[in-house]
Amino acid sequence: MSKTTLSPIIAGAMNWGIWDKNLNTKEMENMIHLCLENKITTFDHADIYGDYTTEAEFGKALSSSKIDRQKIQLISKCGIQMVTKNRNNTIKHYEYSKDYIIWSVENSLKNLATDYLDILLLHRPSPLMQADEIAEAVEKLKVEGKIIDFGLSNFTASQTELIRQKTAVSYNQIQFSASHHEAMLDGSLDYMQVNGIRPMSWNPLGSVFREDNEQTRRMKKLLAQLVSKYGVGSDTILLSWILQHPAQVIPIAGTVNVARIQALMKATELPLEKEDWFAIWSESMGKNVP
Repeated sequence: MSKTTLSPIIAGAMNWGIWDKNLNTKEMENMIHLCLENKITTFDHADIYGDYTTEAEFGKALSSSKIDRQKIQLISKCGIQMVTKNRNNTIKHYEYSKDYIIWSVENSLKNLATDYLDILLLHRPSPLMQADEIAEAVEKLKVEGKIIDFGLSNFTASQTELIRQKTAVSYNQIQFSASHHEAMLDGSLDYMQVNGIRPMSWNPLGSVFREDNEQTRRMKKLLAQLVSKYGVGSDTILLSWILQHPAQVIPIAGTVNVARIQALMKATELPLEKEDWFAIWSESMGKNVP
């Protein structure tokens, strides 16, 4: 059971740094304040974002913001070893030794200018991960107060069970959206509900605005009708679709657009009619439910 209370929608910081928007310290500080003003208090990171640079940039902004650390929640992930000038790796791989997990968390704490992470996630499963060793690292970090809760990212139900047998798993961050809905059909979300694991959804808007294909054209046509019906934007409707799943999925929104951030929480107050929920799913599949 999680000890952490997160905001209903999480701000994803992946695009804040050099991988995309390249916000400077003041711009990041303003973005943090904007999120808080709109009741988004949870920020999602990973050590690799910005080729291992975004956490430190965020940490500078957080320090200069003078925000009370108790009023926000910080998530970070570890385990992916990228080939970049900032790491001495020759091939992309995963690392989950006890010493590495502990070192990575302590490095993230330093970069984020904080004493603790609210949640640590293992970024992607590795065939070589040792559940006992992972559990030892997690328990040590919890005892030392360096992490509050622990979870996973992109893990299947069986991979999650492997880790859960050794240490408590409170979260799993997966790809889930109206256009990528496999998690509610392959048992992933069922497993999480059974075992009290809270799902987070990365890329919650899916491919609707990123790709032009038969699926997205069908979905956009329906969304245009629903925008008129509900009086909100397509992105709000797509987030509401996720929020209505009984697994209580928390979407991670990566936008830095001011108007979109201001509108995000509208999704928490928009109960789609059941037939509209199924209509979105049907257009995504290209057929009616069986």
